[in-house]
Amino acid sequence: MSEHNPYAAAGRDPGLPGRLLRTERDALMPLLRAAPRELFELRTACPGWTVRQVLAHCGAALIRIVEGRLEEGAFLPEANAADVAERADWPLERVLDELERGLTEAGEVIARRCDDRLDAVALGEWVHAGDVREAFGERGAYAGESVEHALPLLTATSRQRGTPGLHAHLPDLEAPLSLGNPCAERPLAQFRGDLPTLIRIYTGRPLVGTRYHLSGATEKELCIYR
Repeated sequence: MSEHNPYAAAGRDPGLPGRLLRTERDALMPLLRAAPRELFELRTACPGWTVRQVLAHCGAALIRIVEGRLEEGAFLPEANAADVAERADWPLERVLDELERGLTEAGEVIARRCDDRLDAVALGEWVHAGDVREAFGERGAYAGESVEHALPLLTATSRQRGTPGLHAHLPDLEAPLSLGNPCAERPLAQFRGDLPTLIRIYTGRPLVGTRYHLSGATEKELCIYR
């Protein structure tokens, strides 16, 4: 990660979600294609979902975007559960093929639409890839090469979702990363720790075994996926 803060510039970069999805595709799909089939039945940080179910959700969400099926409630928990159930009898290879297609094609659609919701979906795909890596026991969960694309989306989404203003002091950044919505009535919250832990806090992942300092806000206030 660069030793400066490149994420403070205002404005939406329409190509950013696609770059994140394609970078993650190139890193994740070879791992999934080579993994023993029994690993797909491991439980993940998402309550009630195995690796296979997380991947089915990811592919379904992206194909919704590709096919323009973005009706109200498309990404709510009920719709997500229905998508996963629909794919329960699919061969694993079909689940993986759909995911790879979505990671490849959804970025162009997101770039054409001014829809903050879809930017958040792209970020969520990257977070779910971290869930899978963690379940597999792989290094690099909630980190890796895609971070340079994921962090600007986290910055934007934290503001869109109304989280409190926070300065994150990360080891590889000279300046703090600014997240959320500063306001005169409330001092900026402060986080000191590593990047994967920051991602865990903002996405509601388990914090067991982590070490960090957070003041001026609670973990619940910072979570962008509720």
